[in-house]
Amino acid sequence: MRLLGIETSCDETAAAVVERDEQGHGRILSNVVRSQLAEHAPYGGVVPELAARAHVSHLDRIIDRAITESGLSLNEIDGIAATAGPGLIGGVLVGLTTAKALAAALGKPLVAVNHLEGHALTARLTDGLAFPYLLLLVSGGHSQFVLVRGVGDYERWGTTIDDALGEAFDKVAKLLDLGNPGGPEVEKQAMAGDAGRFRFPRPLLREERLDFSFSGLKTAVRLAAEQIAPLTPRDVADICASFQLAVTDIVTTRAAAALAKFRAELPDAAPTLVVAGGVAANRAIGDGLRRVADEAGARLVVPPIPLCTDNGAMVAWAGAERMALGESDGLDSSARARWPLDSDDMRRRHAA
Repeated sequence: MRLLGIETSCDETAAAVVERDEQGHGRILSNVVRSQLAEHAPYGGVVPELAARAHVSHLDRIIDRAITESGLSLNEIDGIAATAGPGLIGGVLVGLTTAKALAAALGKPLVAVNHLEGHALTARLTDGLAFPYLLLLVSGGHSQFVLVRGVGDYERWGTTIDDALGEAFDKVAKLLDLGNPGGPEVEKQAMAGDAGRFRFPRPLLREERLDFSFSGLKTAVRLAAEQIAPLTPRDVADICASFQLAVTDIVTTRAAAALAKFRAELPDAAPTLVVAGGVAANRAIGDGLRRVADEAGARLVVPPIPLCTDNGAMVAWAGAERMALGESDGLDSSARARWPLDSDDMRRRHAA
């Protein structure tokens, strides 16, 4: 089964072709991603209208390249998968409408993919992972723990009550005038800083729930920066290091609690923690999660970074997983700005 996957939920225009065999093994035949960093850099963040326009301008060419690099023709594709949400609604509409046009013209099935499901299932493509497992999704728009029991069977254990982790990194970078995207720049500065200089708060850390909160931490960073302004390069590095340490403490403490819950509720399953999303590239957080997994006797799976961030391969794979279960969607499928992974319609569609 070979699927074309289209991803346009934010500021990456992406298309890929993925193959899934009858045993459930996957292979990426092509994976093309065009970043829009240059378009949005002057504004310090993603501008939704500019993102949608860039998708319109470049998506056809990206799809053509993905098909060419796969060595197949469009007629040899078995289905078209596209992100239908959640995301910036203008961008989602561009990708989903293009997928509908291709599906209609070629007479192929359409799969309207939940973007978060793409992240949730990527480890099955890259590592052949069996269900169930625990997913930690940390990106610019999402920070949550999800129990992945099967395709379409998700249970959210914790989420952010305000900012997502990637968003917090970007806002701290903007505050310190480090540019966009902020995560890599904050990490780079942190490597040269003193993480013990500032004692930033760890919101919700004493509570038993698995939710995150980064808004108070972000505010504490701003207040610290204002108190010692104007900032020297050493100040910036120390703030970044202290912020990154606080974030790492929060994420690792929550991960340890989530793995303990996994062991308690699924005693017969081998504990596995999958990390996805752009923040998975952060080495300090990755090292902390590796330590937590080792202490819990759990397996840590981090797909290759290009497959942790937004890409077409994860969308194609999610579509292939669903088509293998006999599922597809109609051409009346709607684009959605919000679409929780554990929503009732996800479960109903899988059950159907």
